[in-house]
Order: sequence, then C-alpha cells, then structure tokens
Amino acid sequence: MDQRNTVASDRPIAGGSVTVNAGDGCDKPLKKIFIPDILTRWPFPRRLNQHFSKVGAESSAWFESFKAFSPKAQQALDRCELSLLGCLCYPNAFEEHVRSNCDYMYLVYFIDEYSDVSEEDEVRQQKDAIMDALRHPYKPRPKGEWVGGEVARQFWERTICNASSQSQKRFVATMDEYLEGVVQQAIDRSRHHIRDIQSYFDVRRRTICVRPSYALLELGLDIPDEVISHPTIEDMVVASMDMIIFANDITSYNLEQARGDDSHNIVTIVMHELDTDVNGAMLWVTDHHTKLEKKHFEAAAAIPKWGEPIDSQVREYCDGVGNWVRANYDWCFESGRYFGTNGLEVQRKRWILPMPKDHLRQGRGEIGPVLVVWPIE
Repeated sequence: MDQRNTVASDRPIAGGSVTVNAGDGCDKPLKKIFIPDILTRWPFPRRLNQHFSKVGAESSAWFESFKAFSPKAQQALDRCELSLLGCLCYPNAFEEHVRSNCDYMYLVYFIDEYSDVSEEDEVRQQKDAIMDALRHPYKPRPKGEWVGGEVARQFWERTICNASSQSQKRFVATMDEYLEGVVQQAIDRSRHHIRDIQSYFDVRRRTICVRPSYALLELGLDIPDEVISHPTIEDMVVASMDMIIFANDITSYNLEQARGDDSHNIVTIVMHELDTDVNGAMLWVTDHHTKLEKKHFEAAAAIPKWGEPIDSQVREYCDGVGNWVRANYDWCFESGRYFGTNGLEVQRKRWILPMPKDHLRQGRGEIGPVLVVWPIE
C-alpha cells in the first residue's frame, strides 16, 4: 500500500522528508512538502458574510475595469477569489463596509504583484502615488500616473463615506507603515538579502498588511487611541499578526520558490538560519504557532474594562481579530491562489510536491498572478 496516503497527516521528521518521483517520467526524486494544520485548536469557526455573492461580483468587476493585468494574469487573479477573502475576514460587516473590504483585498494584492517585480525607486513611486490618493481622495490623479493611484483613490473615496474618523485615521497611518515595509522588501530583494528570524519579523509585520486590515474592522466603531494602543490589545494583535504571517508563508512557500521570490518567507528564513530543510522549517512554524496561540488568549483575557460603550466595541474588535486568523487560513486553501484547484485536497492530505525552482518565474515586463497547475502527489 502507498504509505503516502496512510500517513499524510503525520508530522514529518526534520531532515527526513519523504521523497517521491515527480510522476512526469523524470527519475529525479523530489521531497514532499508538509503543510501543517496550525489551527487545530483555534476556536473561531469559518464564517462568511451574507453579502458575498452581491459585493463579490461588484468588487471583481470594479477592479477588472482598470485593466491592470493582462487577460492571462486577470484570469489567474479571478481564481484567487479575493472577494471570498474579504467576506471571510469581515463576516458581520454591513454591505457597504464589506464592499470596501473586498475592494481593499484587490488593492493590496495588486500592490503586491506590482511591487514584487519592481526596483526600490519604482516601489517608492508606487507608495507615494497610493498615499497621496489616500490623503486626497477627491483630487484627480495626474495624467499618465501608474494606475495604482486611481485604484487606491476610488477605493478610499467609496470607503470614507461610511467610515468612522478613528478608522480612517488608523487606516491611512498603517497603510504608510505597510508600504514602507514593501519598500524595504524591495531593497532586500535587490541585494539578495536573507534576514535572520527576528529582523524578518520586523519587516514582515509591516508587509503582511494586517494592521490596515484591522483598521477596517473599525469602520463602524469609535475606539479611543488610548484603548486601541493598550499593551494587552497590542500583545493580542501582534500574536494574531504573527499567526497570519505563518499561515500565509507556509501555504505560499511552494508558489514563491517556483517564482524565484521566496526570500521574504519564514520557511526560507528558518531554513537559512537554523540550517534545516523545508519540513524542519514547517515543524518550527508549528511549534511557534502554539506559543502564539497561548500568547493571544492570555492577552485577550487580560484586556481591562473601560465601561460602555467602549467595552462592547472592544469585544467586537477582538472577535474580528480572532476571526481574521481563521479566515485567512481557510482562504489559503479554498482559493486558487497557492494550490490551484487542489487547495481543499492539500488541506486534507497535508503533503504537496514541490514545484521546480523558478518553474513559474515570469519574464521581464510580465506582471500579475500566475495560474497554479501542479499535482500534489
């Protein structure tokens, strides 16, 4: 009997990865990559916003109207189902809010695709255009400007019509932090620099773009600065942010190494610093994720009371933060972003075949997501 099917959910032994043939007539063995189930104990269930069908179609059509990608890349983007991510991450949001959440997902992934193939000066220009659009959403964008400025402007013009002043302030501030992290990522990429674990988190906590996402949890809330910045809430936020980083990095690693862009990924970072293999890095992530869960719930339990109406808003915010961890993780498998049509099977079996290095590397001038078509075993 093929033992791959009987032990697919077992943890691998670091340094002892299973090997199989690629199945394409090549005799060269390839290691199988273990994708750990890091949310087995996470108490937040999967929830989907009731407005998914309507706002998902509207948001998708809105972004496609910019023609920011080639038809081929747009087809790959459609399979990413970014509106699904938006509706999973904000399951209780009003229709006008979840529409903004979905548009935001398109904006962020658009930025990601362009910045990943741009040099530092280009990324800096992209950041400047986006931030100017967010700060001046009613000002027409300059003729001939990179399309990202207008994407950001339209998104924010629609969003601020139904957003609290606190959420607007925090979103703009945290987007600036996120984009500065993207600039640093471009610098690291140009220098072929692989960071150590600690300095990686210093940058990755910005490039993961979670803080702006959490600001959108506040569209209908009015939480004072001294409350949202309380050390217990900040500890909870950072723990959840790191769990989201882990989920994103372990599910995206195979795609990123196949695109030749895996240097900004915790799997690569751990392999490099601890001199281990892919599955050794996956086990490291699993063990550290458990510690982050404990940190998250200890912080959440220690959040003080301020009285109403603040306490009920803080509970809603904290619930949104916990749900984000679940939503992001489930979307990684339900969408076609990282595993093509095999995501749910990967979620069940937990093992995948690595794609050849640079298998999906795009040529110069090609921008946008790529279709993932690759067997998992």
